[in-house]
Amino acid sequence: MSAPAGGSAPGPDAAGLPENAFRELRPGERYSPLVPAGEAPPEVTLRSVVQGVVWSVVFSAAATYLALKLGQGIESAIPISILAVGFSALLVRTLARRASTLLENVNVLAWGATSGIVAGGSVFTMPAIFILGLQGRSSFWQIFFVPLLGAFLGVFLLAPFRRYFVAELHGKLPFPEARATTEILVAGNRGGQSAITLTWSAALAAAFDFVGPSMKGWSDTFSTGAIGALSGFTSRWKAIFTLNTSAAVFGLGYIMGLDYAAIILAGSLLSFLVLVPMIGWLAPHVAGAVPPATVPLASMAAEQLFHDYVRPIGIGGIFAAGVVSILKMSPVIGQAARQAVTEVGRLARGGGTLAAAERTDRGLPMAVTLGGIAATAVATFLYFRLSVLAGEPGATGKALAAVALTLGTSFLFTAVSAWAIATIAITPVSGMTLTTLIVTAVALSALGLSGESGMLQTLLIGGVVCTALSMSGSLVTQYKIGYWLGSTPRRIEVGNLLGSAVASAATTAVIYLMASVYGFTADAAHPGALPAPQPNAMAAVLRGVMGPAGAPWFLYVLGAVVAIAVEMCGVSGLAFAMGMYLPMDLNSPLVVGAAVAWLLRRSSKDRALAAARHEKGTLVASGFIAGGALVGVFAALLRFLEDTFAWHLVPDLTQVAGLGGWLSSWGNWNGLLVFALLALFVYAVGKRERVAS
Repeated sequence: MSAPAGGSAPGPDAAGLPENAFRELRPGERYSPLVPAGEAPPEVTLRSVVQGVVWSVVFSAAATYLALKLGQGIESAIPISILAVGFSALLVRTLARRASTLLENVNVLAWGATSGIVAGGSVFTMPAIFILGLQGRSSFWQIFFVPLLGAFLGVFLLAPFRRYFVAELHGKLPFPEARATTEILVAGNRGGQSAITLTWSAALAAAFDFVGPSMKGWSDTFSTGAIGALSGFTSRWKAIFTLNTSAAVFGLGYIMGLDYAAIILAGSLLSFLVLVPMIGWLAPHVAGAVPPATVPLASMAAEQLFHDYVRPIGIGGIFAAGVVSILKMSPVIGQAARQAVTEVGRLARGGGTLAAAERTDRGLPMAVTLGGIAATAVATFLYFRLSVLAGEPGATGKALAAVALTLGTSFLFTAVSAWAIATIAITPVSGMTLTTLIVTAVALSALGLSGESGMLQTLLIGGVVCTALSMSGSLVTQYKIGYWLGSTPRRIEVGNLLGSAVASAATTAVIYLMASVYGFTADAAHPGALPAPQPNAMAAVLRGVMGPAGAPWFLYVLGAVVAIAVEMCGVSGLAFAMGMYLPMDLNSPLVVGAAVAWLLRRSSKDRALAAARHEKGTLVASGFIAGGALVGVFAALLRFLEDTFAWHLVPDLTQVAGLGGWLSSWGNWNGLLVFALLALFVYAVGKRERVAS
């Protein structure tokens, strides 16, 4: 084992994670973090705060542009963890300063990772203001406060559930993204073979995911719809199987495990190979258009059928599964409520707050958490009453109703979002936000709020809720990282609160810049508008609910029934519904990665050897996730420069003489082939691992 950077004697930062870090604890067993509670190394320092602020600004801009351009967010925790480790090495080698501690790097994450949170919450909703032509009724500060209030609400609502997710569910949920980030931080501090493996696997994934999608070396998605021999079948029956060929998604599936990956894929199979083909089978017998579509079913492609008819079923399933999850968590909710009442009673009697017995269990006091929820609710009320509804008749009552809707839906979905991230590292924020918009629009319409004021109010509520859900998903990841490593929870929470202000300002500025330069809907002033798929979907739903067409309530109810039926069979309804809602190409490769992990775990009768092989694969998979995240940011930057300055920075391999024709013709099969080779490569690397005698 090598010494930590800087030449100090081996200490907590030089060790690997304990043996029981990723498995369920036996009766009476306790998990001890890498940095024990009795030690207090540097955690919140000037270097960690400055780094966090810088990365928050940089990744807020990158995440905002990527979401508006491609409809895909980026999770910034992994690339920021790599940059934090790299900065520590730079301090040692070039400036002869001490290396950053593990806990300092966790603080960098707490500040910097707010970029992905705020961008995910704000970009999916706020550009709809421009799409609906409401920008004259809004302003920079009005949009700025939406993600800020949502981020604060997400922190305060999730804080009471911290121990439940990180301690009581220890080893029961995979926490794939948290585990990958933790592996990066530990390997970077430990050095040696682990760091080398992580480095080359990240570089391999970055090259793999850049040559394929960006340079068009092969198709980034294998599809049976692109196979000419099947064109008659797929065009008639609309049954199409797709598989994303990204190394990052493969790595995510490896860490997730086969159980959850299979449930998610099962949801996709129901959507894409049962429901869509069933609608396609009925299409020739239906002459006119069936709302919400405006064209006949027979003329719609499989993707359109999924988007218009099947995806809403998934949304209804997510909503119902969320309600079921809340009911299952009712004992935990009751425990948190009793703790809150006890704390309020102590304060009323003039007693002090109870201090945590150990540093590693010391979160925000319950009094601060309750006060934070109350203060955020008051600030939200004032924001709605004085900014959005000023001049409206009955503005006070409508503002109170809006606050109640905001708190209620945020509370309902916060724990669900955290559970989804802890399980599969993907949270259906857009689906839950669509549900929020529908419920809010119906409720506000019943109160007499309509027109531009109603649409703007609904969007702002959706933005607050969406950011709260994003925050809860990211925060539960940071909680688990801190639990494994030994950070102080309170400092993670404070870092997220303060970092969200920086990220909110950066994200709002980029939204205004993109609206001015590109626009979000094509018109004479902006012929090359950014697609902004989620905001356009939000705007369409809002027009539908507040317009004469109405919402597809029947499809939502179908999804709710499916989710409840799945739960009755003892299967996770939320994972299944997410599979129904998300595109199949994102779900199918998860099973491939999980299958490789399953094979390595059973590759030898020697349990120690099989475990070593599986852990080797875990390190490679973590590198894949990191490399894919980094190249995603890099590719987004290159695309931004190409669009802005008309530069040609990324070579197009399909335009290379003698090669382009072959790549264009066989790109679909090439993508499947290289993905299969990648899976075999990971299995071979893990299989070569040996246990020291």
